[in-house]
Amino acid sequence: MSSFQRLVRFKASDGQVYFGEAPEGSSLLIGQKSKIYSSNPLEEGASLSGDEKEIAEVLSPLPTVPIFYGIGLNYRQHAAEGGQAIPKYPIVFTKPPDALAGPYEDIPVTKPLADMMDYEGELCVVIGKPVKDLPESANPLDYVLGYTVGNDVSSRWWQIPEQSAGQHGYAKSFDKFAPIGPILVSTKVIPDPSQLTLTTKVNGEQRQQTKTDDLIFDVPEIIRHLSRGTTLQPGTVIMTGTPSGVAFFLKPPRFLRHGDEVEVEIDRIGIIKNKMKFV
Repeated sequence: MSSFQRLVRFKASDGQVYFGEAPEGSSLLIGQKSKIYSSNPLEEGASLSGDEKEIAEVLSPLPTVPIFYGIGLNYRQHAAEGGQAIPKYPIVFTKPPDALAGPYEDIPVTKPLADMMDYEGELCVVIGKPVKDLPESANPLDYVLGYTVGNDVSSRWWQIPEQSAGQHGYAKSFDKFAPIGPILVSTKVIPDPSQLTLTTKVNGEQRQQTKTDDLIFDVPEIIRHLSRGTTLQPGTVIMTGTPSGVAFFLKPPRFLRHGDEVEVEIDRIGIIKNKMKFV
């Protein structure tokens, strides 16, 4: 489906925005040279131009998204730390397109969001072609464009039952509450998304670490469930859930403060780093 392997979207030193291939084996993209595409590699038929550009700023690998789907309580360890039962079906919420942020952007946090701010490091799946009502014989991974790193930024104040009536979406849907990146890795490079390691750090201190084989509902199950009666459009981002170690369940809770930097890393994909900017 995809023409790329490790797609990076970036601003070059000439001020223009390009899609290119991220250099192999390098997590430090700024200052590196990238082979650029002559057309949009998110669409069929794109090819490398033969030209190279120097990466000056790394942007979100997707310029826009139609919608984010989030999956709640989807790691066994996370359910255990909250004393919650394993759900029968995936717990689903959405984020709007304006929740999208780049891999190194500051996250603006306005009052009263600032009292109970939390991080959720996540593996993200990007849909590559329309999918609806998958038959049992179909392979859901055939509809995946690639994988990226995300942080499901959450305002727990708006998630506790007194404010939310038990619903997740509003607490997670504010502008730039879904940074993703730094690159989009194709299914050719990652054929099995259940064999990755996710780590989240706050100001350099490790808060979360797990392998994605701890997911309750794996990527194929999630796609099959979300596509039931609903068309998943190309560019849709699925945030597959967060492991144990979120600030809310630490004893005592350790919520994010102004200036805190959250770093989420998934091996074979890369690292995103976002500072909380209370405004």
